[in-house]
Amino acid sequence: MDTKLSQDEIDRLFRGQNGGDAASLQAPAVSYDFRRPDRIPKEQLRSIHLMHDFLARNLASSLGAYLRAYVNVSLVSVEQLSFGEFLQYLPTPTCISSIGMQPMEGNSVLELNPTLVTPILDLLLGGTGEVSDAEVRELTEIEQSITEGVLRIILHDLKEAWAPVAEIDFRIEGIETQPQLMQILSTNEAIVAIGFEITMGEERGMMNFGIPSIVVKMMGQRFEQQWSIRRRSPTRTEQQRIHWLVKKAPVQLEARVSGTSISMQEVLDLEQGDVVSLDIPTRHPADLSVNGLPKFAGEVVVSGHRRGVAGQRETADEIPDDAQAALHGEQTG
Repeated sequence: MDTKLSQDEIDRLFRGQNGGDAASLQAPAVSYDFRRPDRIPKEQLRSIHLMHDFLARNLASSLGAYLRAYVNVSLVSVEQLSFGEFLQYLPTPTCISSIGMQPMEGNSVLELNPTLVTPILDLLLGGTGEVSDAEVRELTEIEQSITEGVLRIILHDLKEAWAPVAEIDFRIEGIETQPQLMQILSTNEAIVAIGFEITMGEERGMMNFGIPSIVVKMMGQRFEQQWSIRRRSPTRTEQQRIHWLVKKAPVQLEARVSGTSISMQEVLDLEQGDVVSLDIPTRHPADLSVNGLPKFAGEVVVSGHRRGVAGQRETADEIPDDAQAALHGEQTG
């Protein structure tokens, strides 16, 4: 007797066991890349883009005040790549720093291109910052010490940009001039690389910041809470409450009749009985301003011992009833 089962017999056994055909045994499709488990979703990358766009605006002001020069900073790119690829894109020599991220584990990297470092050093040492013909070379120890002051300014703004997500203390732990010597991460480890273009007058250069992807993934939920853009229309109850609060807000009404201009000397020479001509008709409407902003046109009137402003017919039709009551004598000009 043959104890071996054919493929058809095996399929029939499985169909009878599971109450269906062999297709029901297939595993459901999953969208997960087992080769790159540290991949970051696009939604979080967009959040990182918003956060560092905010950093670029702050950094332009901070560096401009520190260097006493006009500085423009713009965010160029936010992408995820391996640490080895990140180092390959950097020029040699350059100024690359290892940045500690307490209380997070691991280190990030911050790189300033030589085309950016050289004019910065020239500005800090009393020059004009125009060094386009300067030879690209490694920084001396003195120049590295001077550059640390600029790096601290950058890290201070970086800390503020990350504050809504996590309190991270960015600190300089080392400076190198050769990117290949910055072996703080394995070559295949994924990082989020953020590129900035910094312009100072006629000089410009790139600043690159790289942070391990694993650190970003650890804070994924906080990124969505703090930086995702959620918009919704107010409910009817919220609209009524806002309307009620606005109705109670005090406003200052002021009526002005535009006239002629005279010199200060003519004002000083005015005597009793002098008449100043406003060069406008007596029926010309007065401008009624609400908190300093012109809103209505009206006519200055007198009611008993009080003066007020009466809204013109074509304007009053557009004014709510409670506002018209205020225009007719409740507020004086």
